[in-house]
Amino acid sequence: MTHPLFEIKDWKVYFPFAHGSLLRRVRGEVRAVDGVSFCVNRGETFGLVGESGCGKSTVARSILSLVKPTSGEMFWEGQNVREVPEFRGSAYRRKLQMIFQDPYASLNPRMTVGKIIAEPMEIFGLHSREERTLHVMRLMDRVGLDPRYLNRYPHEFSGGQRQRIGIARALAVQPELIFCDEAVSALDVSIQAQVVNLLEDLKAELKLSYVFIAHDLSVVRHISDRIGVMYLGRLVETAPTREIFEHPKHPYTQALLAAVPIPDPEKQRAKNRTVIQGEVASAEVFARDGEKKGCAFAPRCPYAMKRCTEEQPVLVGGEHQVACFR
Repeated sequence: MTHPLFEIKDWKVYFPFAHGSLLRRVRGEVRAVDGVSFCVNRGETFGLVGESGCGKSTVARSILSLVKPTSGEMFWEGQNVREVPEFRGSAYRRKLQMIFQDPYASLNPRMTVGKIIAEPMEIFGLHSREERTLHVMRLMDRVGLDPRYLNRYPHEFSGGQRQRIGIARALAVQPELIFCDEAVSALDVSIQAQVVNLLEDLKAELKLSYVFIAHDLSVVRHISDRIGVMYLGRLVETAPTREIFEHPKHPYTQALLAAVPIPDPEKQRAKNRTVIQGEVASAEVFARDGEKKGCAFAPRCPYAMKRCTEEQPVLVGGEHQVACFR
């Protein structure tokens, strides 16, 4: 039986919550990620999209232990990570790396580029000092940076160059799965295209897999093989990229796609639009109310019925899954 490269099941990340006066203290938990399940196949790019604050980045950060997960299971090639002793060490940690959103904040301004890229190799005890320097130079050349600049500092590089440094750092320990957390959102459009093309070239050359987190649907469509749509901590739809763009089933997915502008004015006017009302509900509201009852999207959904406010839908379907009673 062939297993996915990576998989999480019923993944949850809750944060303690408290506010009010000392005598009237309200306590609860903010459910940033509330039962997310998805898999990534070897050589695949899984896109994760949704509005800001829906929990996309928290999913990635908790998987890499930058944020402590509350519960859930994680599998690597079918084996439960928590149950296999060798997965608790550095050998497994090397398999997962991350490219962060902000190329200005994710690099230590007091370290040279060479030291930034070499640091993961030092942590995992890879190569001798001389070999690390050669490896850093090869990585810089691979991501489109002049190896002669390895002794320069991050402030001497542009935003696009800094993100290339972040990519080189992620590649330093030869990972198999890389989480790209809004990796191009802080860059100019022309630079975005260059970085996306670089990621695709590296994927083919090094046989990498990606979880590509973004809110720009045009970028996600270009780079992803499958897409998962998140809303308030839950996945509401997952499908192959072409299927989700041509036949979206969840009202929230339909609204997201309807918001993407089309360069042709006639096609823009003619396309069907799913308009959603109101604002995204605050996580604090759910924290105070305790258990989430019903679909989180129901208050904004144009097709909501009574059942939507009483029961919480789950993902159903085969290759194209949707969490909607319709």
